[in-house]
Amino acid sequence: MPKAIVIGAGFGGIGSALRLRAKGYEVTVIDKQDKLGGRAYQYERKGPLGTFVHDAGPTVITAKFLFDELFELFGKKREDYMTFVDLYPWYRIRFSDGTHFNYGGTLEQMEAELEKVEPGASEGFHKYLAHSKKIFDVGFTKLGCVPFHDPRTMFSCAPDLIRLQNYLTVWQMAKKYFKTEKLRRVFSFQPLLVGGNPFNTTSIYALIFYLEREWGIQFCMGGTGAIIRGLEKLMREEGIQVRLGEEATSISIQEGDALGQRDTFVSGVVTTSGDTHDGTTVVANADAPHVWQNLIDKKHHTRLSKLWMPRLKYSMGLFVMYFGTTKPYPNVAHHTIVLGESYKALIYRLFDKFDVEKHDLSVYLHRPTATDPSMAPPGCESFYVLVPVPNLQGIKAHGHDWSKLGPEMREATIDYLSRTELPGLRECITEDFYVTPEHFEKNLNSVHGSGFSIQPIFQQSAYFRFHNRAPGIEGLYLVGAGTHPGAGMPGVLCSAKVVDSMIPPVVASAASGTSPVAG
Repeated sequence: MPKAIVIGAGFGGIGSALRLRAKGYEVTVIDKQDKLGGRAYQYERKGPLGTFVHDAGPTVITAKFLFDELFELFGKKREDYMTFVDLYPWYRIRFSDGTHFNYGGTLEQMEAELEKVEPGASEGFHKYLAHSKKIFDVGFTKLGCVPFHDPRTMFSCAPDLIRLQNYLTVWQMAKKYFKTEKLRRVFSFQPLLVGGNPFNTTSIYALIFYLEREWGIQFCMGGTGAIIRGLEKLMREEGIQVRLGEEATSISIQEGDALGQRDTFVSGVVTTSGDTHDGTTVVANADAPHVWQNLIDKKHHTRLSKLWMPRLKYSMGLFVMYFGTTKPYPNVAHHTIVLGESYKALIYRLFDKFDVEKHDLSVYLHRPTATDPSMAPPGCESFYVLVPVPNLQGIKAHGHDWSKLGPEMREATIDYLSRTELPGLRECITEDFYVTPEHFEKNLNSVHGSGFSIQPIFQQSAYFRFHNRAPGIEGLYLVGAGTHPGAGMPGVLCSAKVVDSMIPPVVASAASGTSPVAG
């Protein structure tokens, strides 16, 4: 069988490995970490009270059918490997005045919440819903799994994008349908979930709202790590080889022949173990800027990429603190977004001034024990809090140092949560630890320690994002947050579907009885 190598075992890499295996390839997955998952790593923190379990990164499941498809490739059912449960609210949004908005659920539940904040807002909400559905029908259903390496694809969809006013930003779209500042924030925060600034991210990302509306939001019992374990079991059942603790150091690329009868092509991957994994197909799930800057020899870069890559704008970084509590917080939702007093000013400081805010924070708080108490010892809770911070490009420009900022952010975050969602936290916090953008740079090979690779602004979306097929190199493909269609679980799983559509299946010659070759 032809051999395929997958670099990186995040959701994009795992999805690609399974799809390649279903096509008949012999597949090897390599990853530098000690277990699969990439950003979807899972920590276990053992202390005198017992074990606290923390999902490292993604926790919100939408478009669950994308997981179902991976099992259906082999005639199996996702339900036999993992258990998804529906959540309500999808998020609880806490405003700086202490009031809450329960986001999600049925239309009736959403309307009731809207009327509490802005009487008469239901009318604007239904118009917003209709608009976001039209964007979803084009941006996700029609284009989400379509390759964008050909500029003609971009030109062909331009009339639809103009008709749907995707020249507006997400904030401008929310402002069009809602009168109050609170609801404009509620319906514009979604780009932050994929590393974008609501004030300059194209409103095509409003499709995230309808994506949630269509399939709801789920949680996997046992956490996101249970999804990874279920997918790993499937991979091993289907004969996919997994090499952990092994990092790719370069992608082997052979020059095309002098007569031009064959293009430049990929031939394998070299790793830190000193091994060379031969393969006629390589799918890179490492951060796309890292792949081009560090794994591909510069002589294979196109003239355009040499001009484009130094000008890329990267997403914000993340300070993520994981902790347990020795007392329960039964009134805290599974997913909570705690908004500070400022919004636009905070985002401006984050994306443009690269300031580290330590007082008026806006954070995402995850309490998995709201749904699965087994993720903490009896009577305790498991939490993580995600605080957006500047990436390392901005931090270094200001002469900051995370060895000093880290402890300061820990204290600031505990104080902030103590006076907002978790009163008395300082007295009951236990087994806490944190990661900074330096973790994303060092352990996840994310350029500048960005939390979501490059920003989803218009000039870095679709054709203008990293292509799923490497230009000028036969057999090399890219998936993950920095590639089309973008970050987030649905985005990276769809990037694997895009690559799947471009790679031929393995076929055997029935007449000759020869070994299978790439068809």
